[in-house]
Amino acid sequence: MRKTGTLVALMALLATGCAGDVSPDPVATTRPLVAVEISQTTEAPPTTMQPSEREPAPLVTLGTGESVRLFETFEHANFTNPTAISNQWLPMAPGMRYVYEGFTQEDGEVLPHRLEMTVTDLTKVIDGVNSVVIWDVDYSDDDLVETELAFYAQDDDGAVWRLGEYPEEWEEGVFIEAPSWIAGIQDARAGIAMRDSPRVSSTSYSQGWGPAVEFTDRAYVDSVTSSTCVPVDCYSGVLVATEFNNDEPGAEQLKYYARGIGNVRVGWRGDDSSIEELELVEVVRLSGEEMAQVRTTALMLEERAYILDPDVYGLTLPAVAPG
Repeated sequence: MRKTGTLVALMALLATGCAGDVSPDPVATTRPLVAVEISQTTEAPPTTMQPSEREPAPLVTLGTGESVRLFETFEHANFTNPTAISNQWLPMAPGMRYVYEGFTQEDGEVLPHRLEMTVTDLTKVIDGVNSVVIWDVDYSDDDLVETELAFYAQDDDGAVWRLGEYPEEWEEGVFIEAPSWIAGIQDARAGIAMRDSPRVSSTSYSQGWGPAVEFTDRAYVDSVTSSTCVPVDCYSGVLVATEFNNDEPGAEQLKYYARGIGNVRVGWRGDDSSIEELELVEVVRLSGEEMAQVRTTALMLEERAYILDPDVYGLTLPAVAPG
């Protein structure tokens, strides 16, 4: 049995386990932390996980007329040093925090939006491959709307893969749901976050396949010659990736990547009732003390994930701290 016992968490999960009974507190390390005591007991996750099968994905035709594979071929043997993520377009060095600010527009209402993405020094085995744990915190009009653990690994060719996500969604201080997908569980498959040598092409690739939660995001490279300025700096030779899913035809999100930095801007194109624009406003290398706080916070979020999502996250091995 896995005893959480007297678990110190950042958000209280009451004994009923009902979504509406969970109360959020700010979770970014740049904001005050409130410790709330909860008691729960959960089954221990398995000590081993079997990698997902490697059969070719079925072909489908998208609304654009493009014939594609539903998911990418994930070769487990091609990951000999997967947590060293050095892709020039999407580097992920532990201890780096990227802060984005902008706005979202929902049905005509414009709200300030802030996203904080932190590369932790935790690693976690997903579908037989060790991955880097990323911690995201998302605010709309200064209210927490999502906190997430995401998992990435780099293959031997230099491509960065997304292996899954555990997002908690919040609305007006009330926990709504945690629509997680983890490669190797419930038919979910890893997808490509960034190719090793991206080139302009209208041929799209899967960014992950999580049918149980309808995660079907895809992307293609729109250009690699753009220039853009954000509060952090101005960049040339910027890669622009267009992201979309087949369930929202005509709605596209544009992500701008600068060499050696990663994502510096988020924009949109097309017909979408939900619009998001973000700019990179701060890049921070955390101190040892700040990293220790991040590690503690991310591990507490994982403890809560085992409780709130036993059928998916509960089947994963625990994240591992360095040393």
